[in-house]
Amino acid sequence: MRKLLRYYLPYKRPLLLALLCNVIMSVFMVVSIPVLQPFLQILFNSNNNAPTATTGTALMGLEGQLNRFFSDLIHTHGQEHALLIVCIFLVLTFLGKNLFRYLSMYFLAGVRNGIVRDLRVQMMQKILDLPLSFFSDTRKGDLMSRMSSDVQEIEWSIVGVVESVAREPIVMLGSLAFMIAVSPQLLLFVLVLMLFSGLIIGGIGQSLRRRSADAQKRLGGIGAMIDETLGGLRIIKGFNAEHWQNDRFGRESDHYMRTMNGVWRQKDLASPLSEFLGIAVVSVLLWFGSRQVFAGNLSAATFITFLYAFYNVIEPAKSLSAAFYSIKKGMGALERVQHLLEAPITITDPEQPQELRAFTNVIRFDNVGFTYENAEKHALHHVSFDLKSGKLVALVGASGSGKSTIADLLPRFRDVSSGSITVDGKDIRHVRTRDLRALMGIVSQEAVLFNDTVRSNIAFGAEHITDEAIVAAAKAANAHDFIIALPQGYDTNIGDRGTKLSGGQRQRLTIARALLKNPPILILDEATSALDSESEQLVQSALDRLLTNRTALVIAHRLSTIQHADEILVMDSGTIVERGNHDALMAQGGVYRRLVELQSL
Repeated sequence: MRKLLRYYLPYKRPLLLALLCNVIMSVFMVVSIPVLQPFLQILFNSNNNAPTATTGTALMGLEGQLNRFFSDLIHTHGQEHALLIVCIFLVLTFLGKNLFRYLSMYFLAGVRNGIVRDLRVQMMQKILDLPLSFFSDTRKGDLMSRMSSDVQEIEWSIVGVVESVAREPIVMLGSLAFMIAVSPQLLLFVLVLMLFSGLIIGGIGQSLRRRSADAQKRLGGIGAMIDETLGGLRIIKGFNAEHWQNDRFGRESDHYMRTMNGVWRQKDLASPLSEFLGIAVVSVLLWFGSRQVFAGNLSAATFITFLYAFYNVIEPAKSLSAAFYSIKKGMGALERVQHLLEAPITITDPEQPQELRAFTNVIRFDNVGFTYENAEKHALHHVSFDLKSGKLVALVGASGSGKSTIADLLPRFRDVSSGSITVDGKDIRHVRTRDLRALMGIVSQEAVLFNDTVRSNIAFGAEHITDEAIVAAAKAANAHDFIIALPQGYDTNIGDRGTKLSGGQRQRLTIARALLKNPPILILDEATSALDSESEQLVQSALDRLLTNRTALVIAHRLSTIQHADEILVMDSGTIVERGNHDALMAQGGVYRRLVELQSL
């Protein structure tokens, strides 16, 4: 609960106003209870005598004053006019109650939506701050579920907490105070009910919390499966696997349905259970109270007023129990949100970072080792090489040899397990990651674009960029001609992940983005391997311009594209097994030569 309460702190003022309005509304409800007793005595008094106070009660002073007030009212205006005045008073009482109820919800709306906004913004910031290793073990659909349905569940819990905690206890305490003064014996039944209800509801609530957490987890699985289906529709249809995928989704949906059935059945048990217990106790009260009235120990008006006060305990108790269930259900969602927000950020900036504003000399991998979490063997082992300014180093080797791991370590997407990586003699763990990555441009094999305009995708991450600079970058990337042929030119939306463009067009946009950034260091994951010959020629021409006078680390899939590299590193099982330029490696007749010959077949 403390975790939830801390999110209220930025909204103290509207929250306090909402609580104050709930308190005033509760006062209006409580005030109507003692007024009802003398009013009923007037109605039951057939001789029009002045109502008298019930003897032997702690409310004799208040009751006597009310009786005198109503007696004077009747004597002055008559019984009918007195009744009219009382009815007007009741109307005003309920007008005040509902007015302040609306005001409480008015102020609470900003609190609800503000907290939901804060949670989602914090979660997005956390996702952007977390290292890539976190997402290797977390499904994307599950993260989406936490940011949508889990946050929505927390919002519902917030409403239940504020409304119920602020209003219901005041109504219950006011009603209980009146009941204690009227008949402590009758109150005993109420206390038994509350104790019994609390024990039952508390036990069910614990079970509900566990089921709710499981339900949210399964909903995340459904979201992940939807994302996989949308992203893999071409493969699903191509393999006639629609029925297979639908069966998987159906099984997951069935599990979620059964879990939610249990959640809602337990949650919906709160109100009928409370109502049943209430009716049972009311029946006992009617029997016991009637005996008190028949014996002359309690007036009929006082007993009816006691029943009205008891009703004002039962209804808030039911609301509190429902809120309790809602809170338990929401706490399961909050735990999932907190799991993300409290996930450790393993890649952090040092407290006193070294300055790194430019790159002029050399990038050095010194005896670098790296092991993925829960992996049985090293991904990299004793890797050492230099990447000098203005030079191009290519990485070649079979899949799983460690090429992409090296490319991830340089911009510090992951941290080395052993050894060090330095830029101009400065360990990259001792500089700001923002400064380090500002020196680098990345062009990956998969063109990563966003559902936005061409202009925004080229200028992605850059500030104060002119249209002239964007057009110049597009021309250098051989992209300008196809861009101006689009319906809105540079303002054309390219769709989700750039699906409105061809593969070659998407890749040229990513090259234009890198050209616009104009970084001194480039990391290239062979950007032409998945393209047709014509697109490959255009992209390769753009890449040649991009590489001019720049330091580059290139992951090579097509070995013909890196024959001009200053140094080629041949990777195998996480180690460098051969190194040298193209001619030297061909002359050795080792692994590199076999790879070249295989691709030339």
